[in-house]
Amino acid sequence: MGWAESGAPARARPRWDGAEVNLAAAVCAAQAAAVTAVFWVGTFDDDDHGAGSGGGLAAVGLLCVLVFGPALLAALGALHAAAVTMPAASAARLAARRTPVPEAAWQLASALSLGALWAVLAVALGGLSPSGAPALLLAASGVLPSLAVAHVRRRERRTGRPPGDRRVWLRAALAALGACVLIAGAGAVGLATGLIREYEPPRLGADRLTGVWRGDHGAVLRLDPGGRALLTEVPAQPEFGDVATREFTRCDGPGHWSLDTGGRYDPYADGGTSGQRAGVVVRVADCGHDTYWTIGGTADRPELFVLFGDPDSGDLRILRRD
Repeated sequence: MGWAESGAPARARPRWDGAEVNLAAAVCAAQAAAVTAVFWVGTFDDDDHGAGSGGGLAAVGLLCVLVFGPALLAALGALHAAAVTMPAASAARLAARRTPVPEAAWQLASALSLGALWAVLAVALGGLSPSGAPALLLAASGVLPSLAVAHVRRRERRTGRPPGDRRVWLRAALAALGACVLIAGAGAVGLATGLIREYEPPRLGADRLTGVWRGDHGAVLRLDPGGRALLTEVPAQPEFGDVATREFTRCDGPGHWSLDTGGRYDPYADGGTSGQRAGVVVRVADCGHDTYWTIGGTADRPELFVLFGDPDSGDLRILRRD
């Protein structure tokens, strides 16, 4: 049973009031939509690794997001309310009855503590990086829903009326839509004005390319000075097949490499050199065909990648420096 803010017994109602749970879930869902939009804008200056816009697959994906996205966000909001916001609200109500500290302060502190606990658990299980923004956002994810619950509780105490749940999901949906539109518009303005710079691959000379590059499934490519290469399980274009095939072979043994600064050997090039990305051409005798590894990543963390198959749905393979 619940308690009144003064500590005196209140009329009987569930400890987790349904209207409060609804409000917490709706606010969390709207918050998640806005955060997703921010992360999407943050990809504007990321390397697309030669992928296209997606064509029909992108249209299908967008349709799935529009159809299933609201339901997934609502489910996420309900889960978050049960795991963070409402436990924090219950703990705050109990603590406020025994201390002079306001309930809203207890609720905010409880939400931050529970969010931090879930973030630590996610990091420990390997789901999040301890230094990344997602972990910090998860730790702080209960702040806005908790402030909303605290607000309706103060209003209930002031007016004597319990919180209503009419139109809360509609208001949250409109708020999320407005926030996403504003964020996307800000991203477009940033691109147009140059505040957000489009990705530019690093310019690496032969001296920066020499060394050991590693990829998945034990792939190791060693580029030595003078154009010598040594391959171990390195993906390569198949000897017979067109560039649009997703199939590839894995090569072992010695080979040769050369730097192509104009992208002349890029199989997806349009015939000119303007705007084409530099890459490394790797040749191995008796194994596959010459393979063009495009230079990507950043100057501090360079990458070599190749896209096997169609740019919209190909099989991406990446090698990174030791």
